[in-house]
Amino acid sequence: MSRPLTPGARPNDVQEHDLLMSDTSSTSGAENGGDISQPGFRILAQFTRDLSFENPHAPESLRADGQGLQPQIDIGVEMSARGRPDGLFEVDLKLSARALRGEQVAFHVELLYGGLFQVTGVPDTELEAVLMIECPRYLFPFARRLISDVTAEGGFPPFQLDPIDFAGVYAARKAQGDSGFIGNA
Repeated sequence: MSRPLTPGARPNDVQEHDLLMSDTSSTSGAENGGDISQPGFRILAQFTRDLSFENPHAPESLRADGQGLQPQIDIGVEMSARGRPDGLFEVDLKLSARALRGEQVAFHVELLYGGLFQVTGVPDTELEAVLMIECPRYLFPFARRLISDVTAEGGFPPFQLDPIDFAGVYAARKAQGDSGFIGNA
């Protein structure tokens, strides 16, 4: 199903009719009376490309700190997209979190989570923004859950990343001259 693009829309903003599933044969929107020229995207696949979790000082790092120090957590967010010869787009979302107690690393997690997207009806002038804002916004909840699960499996409380303003990250990178969009392969 193609998702219409509306400014500020989030993948969570679905209506009841968006949740219907069917085993019937697939036909194009035009055959069903739909407007296939409406801008939208479909996610064809999503996957973990790379996942790393380090707990270098276990089991000592799992005990409460005697000084009551809360870990300082540094977060990293990177996005990239590239076109493929078949007209589809690969979008990668790289998230990293590093927890420090004083000078000692409590844990370090890095995740490279990807998706394969079909984008239709989007003007070339808006394609980069769709790939660098809307597609990562769709992937984020799944990547967030993986980071939460792996930190819990590492013996720590589940680490919940705060929501990310992908439009703000994109605008900041664009101002620096780096969009993360690679173009067609």
